[in-house]
Amino acid sequence: MAIQQFCLALDLVDDEALIADYKAHHQSVWPEVIQSIKDAGIHLLNIYCVGNRLFMIIEADETFSFEKKAMMDASNEKVQEWEQLMWKFQQALPWAKQGEKWMLMKKIFELP
Repeated sequence: MAIQQFCLALDLVDDEALIADYKAHHQSVWPEVIQSIKDAGIHLLNIYCVGNRLFMIIEADETFSFEKKAMMDASNEKVQEWEQLMWKFQQALPWAKQGEKWMLMKKIFELP
């Protein structure tokens, strides 16, 4: 089974209380959201934070695609509710397009 790896970035609103709240929400992510992630073919999803910058690592099987995940999410009421809640804490990166949240990062180095 081929494993795909993706790295994404996003900023949080630069407010200590909101950042703490965001982190607290991620200590108990709703089960429906967790299930939707797994159903999309994602086997590992880690989020790291420094200051107000977030970095996400995803490892997924060959069935995963961002388009498929977006379609699944669009028809999942609980995922939409979670995303709406999270947008309260998040802000787009300065170079993001309108409505774009998590931005895919391009690998520029790999240890030989």
